[in-house]
Amino acid sequence: MSKIIDRKVLNFDLPEGKKKERIDLFLVNSVENATRTKVQNLIKQGNVTVNGKVVKPNYKVVPFDKIEVVIPVSPRPEKAEPEDIPLDIVYEDEYLLVVNKPAGLVVHPALGNFTGTLVNALLHHTNSLSTMNDPSVRPGIVHRIDKDTSGLLLIAKNDQIHAKLARQFSSHKIQREYWAIVWGRFKNRKGTIKSFITRSKKDRKVFTMSDSEGKLAITHYEVMEEFEFASLVRLRLETGRTHQIRVHMSGNGHPIFSDDTYGGRAIRYGDQLPGIKQRVENLFEIMKRQALHAKTLGFHHPGLEKDVLFDSELPEDFRLLMEKLR
Repeated sequence: MSKIIDRKVLNFDLPEGKKKERIDLFLVNSVENATRTKVQNLIKQGNVTVNGKVVKPNYKVVPFDKIEVVIPVSPRPEKAEPEDIPLDIVYEDEYLLVVNKPAGLVVHPALGNFTGTLVNALLHHTNSLSTMNDPSVRPGIVHRIDKDTSGLLLIAKNDQIHAKLARQFSSHKIQREYWAIVWGRFKNRKGTIKSFITRSKKDRKVFTMSDSEGKLAITHYEVMEEFEFASLVRLRLETGRTHQIRVHMSGNGHPIFSDDTYGGRAIRYGDQLPGIKQRVENLFEIMKRQALHAKTLGFHHPGLEKDVLFDSELPEDFRLLMEKLR
């Protein structure tokens, strides 16, 4: 068993050319799963130092600053430990795995979720995982999907395969198709949404569409089936930004059904229909998370030197929601 720790220590060496920025905002954007409240509490407790000195939340970071963040945690292993958590393995060979992740399972340990993750399950399943991406907590992880999104994930078993797969993601050569149930009906049954995506200035955990700030995001959509006040949509990612589909659907007036973060747990269409409030509440009981599933995943297999495409079944909550909407 690895060493038991009661704190996590993070260090940041700021490069030349770093723009001035409040330290609390810098850390919200740099520490995974951090919120401004959590960061400010750490600062007030004296757990954040710059160049060896305790600072206040309004301190402005500058080039060459050396920042140390100490995060108190309940006692736990220093590294992710194997845990006997069931895995739905769609494909596996000596080079990689394709896993169908259930909704509710966090991909890797991070602030607030140090155990019970997909990584813990993978470590129990195999001793062969890549070490390119923070091997203490992210072995094998090439890409991620949100905790409450279900679907296919690609896992690398060695660093050479990981590097080749990562290049396919960065060059947008990976085929990714998601299915979602969203609010309302579309004027155009097919289309492309293209915008920049950036963090919301009101809530740093939330992302928003922008004309010029952030990273370019491109989502192609096609309506597969229309219901009374919702639609089943097929979505293909050309880029892979955080929350991309959720932001693009919400920003275009069709939030994903039951997506609390982006407005999907309020009645957005059909509010004049008889009994709509009770009907929707019953549907929310079925679909307690965003109705989004990463259904297919295609890529060039770097070990076998051939193109492969994998598909997955829709999870039970998604299928039942579709049945009730029909």
